[in-house]
Amino acid sequence: MPWKGSAIDTAHQAKKNWLLFSLITLCVLTWNLTPPEGLGASGWHVLILFTATIIGIVTKPLPIAVVAMAALTAGVLSGTIEYKVAFASFGAPVVWFVVIALFIAQGFKVTGLGRRIALFFTGLLGRRTLGLSYGLIVTDLLLAPMIPSVTGRVAGIVFPVLRGVAESFGSHPNDPSARKMGSFLTLTTFQGCAITSAMFLTAMAANPLIAKLVQQNDQQLSWLTWAEAAILPGLASLILMPILVYVLVPPEIKETPNAKEFATGELEELGPMRRGEWITIATLVLLLVLWIFGGKLGVPAAVAGFFGLCILLITRVLSWNELIKLSTAWDTLIWFSILLMLAGQLGESGVVEWFSSLVKGIIPATEWPLPFAVLLAMYFYAHYFFASATAHVAAMFVPFLVLALGIGAPPMLAVLSFAYASSLFGGLTNYSLAPAPLLFGVGYTSLKAWWGVGFAVSLLNFGIWFGLGPLWWKALGLW
Repeated sequence: MPWKGSAIDTAHQAKKNWLLFSLITLCVLTWNLTPPEGLGASGWHVLILFTATIIGIVTKPLPIAVVAMAALTAGVLSGTIEYKVAFASFGAPVVWFVVIALFIAQGFKVTGLGRRIALFFTGLLGRRTLGLSYGLIVTDLLLAPMIPSVTGRVAGIVFPVLRGVAESFGSHPNDPSARKMGSFLTLTTFQGCAITSAMFLTAMAANPLIAKLVQQNDQQLSWLTWAEAAILPGLASLILMPILVYVLVPPEIKETPNAKEFATGELEELGPMRRGEWITIATLVLLLVLWIFGGKLGVPAAVAGFFGLCILLITRVLSWNELIKLSTAWDTLIWFSILLMLAGQLGESGVVEWFSSLVKGIIPATEWPLPFAVLLAMYFYAHYFFASATAHVAAMFVPFLVLALGIGAPPMLAVLSFAYASSLFGGLTNYSLAPAPLLFGVGYTSLKAWWGVGFAVSLLNFGIWFGLGPLWWKALGLW
């Protein structure tokens, strides 16, 4: 609905139109400029297209898929990108892996399985407010390997249970009563989803993109390697983070004996486990096995995803008509394919090499640990300027990885560090991860508290994942 008639809607549309005009003008004015030293004309044009796409994804003057299609069209018509190259990524296994996972995730929603899991752990761990936060986090942790949409997990499944419990104790948004428990639970749930997104290759759409980019740079990052390397630092973060938030934003209500009654009542309304839920659970277990051992069994991840989806469709847990209407998945198919193609062209056209030479000149010229730490911190906290993890990854992951390898950092240490940072930085702001605007917009938490907790938790995560993490990865023999 681009026009609704109100002054606010008209002003909002005018702002989008101005952003779109500015973006097009910027591309036109810079297109024929002399490229910077060390970068050819082809690389310059790819850089302009890619930069405009990233700006468009962040500012959203048009839907993300439309911005991506415009970039593809401009690239082909200008001769910057070959026709075959432009459309090759639409058949990439990594793209379909993400799309199929989004389809399968619908099984949690339509069967009610996701809500049942959330209510179960709410009742099990919810005798205290701190325990209640762990119950919500455990729910997200269990859903993360199977649902690559962090918004679907947190905003669609976990948060409705959170709000129901909070309001049952008289904690309401946009009200002083938010401090009773709603603020604390919202902050811990959000910070928890950034951590769980880092723990599994299938937990967020940007993660398969990272695996593909890593593969293009002669490294391998399988589902099993990603998970086993993340398990220790991930669990440590999930255990310590709620305690830190509890200290920073203490809930006024400490004891929540009624939470179990709330969860029990809701579970009774759901009734016993139904056929669709059992089939969904069995399918998900099978998929996890195939994703973990698929390399040895000769079953690619995307093919395993198709197999699981076929089971849910044949057993009528999901219907094809329902999936046709799942706009999120089809939207992802378009923009993810094009973004993957543009990211690949950055390397092919020499942009990555050129950018790496620029950044290399400003990092300390010492043994690799110190400059590596500087690079990792630069990559991590640059997310203050991004409203999309995928955009951040596409723009900066490969250049910073190449730089890290260039200064002598062990390859797998560098790969894992930047891969996990690409989810963990999502906890920084109220716009840094997809569910952030939704959870913040409800009104349980002030902007000051959100940013303050985000920075404090980022320091905790940085110490755990990139202090304890490398020791764990060393013990696993990964570097």
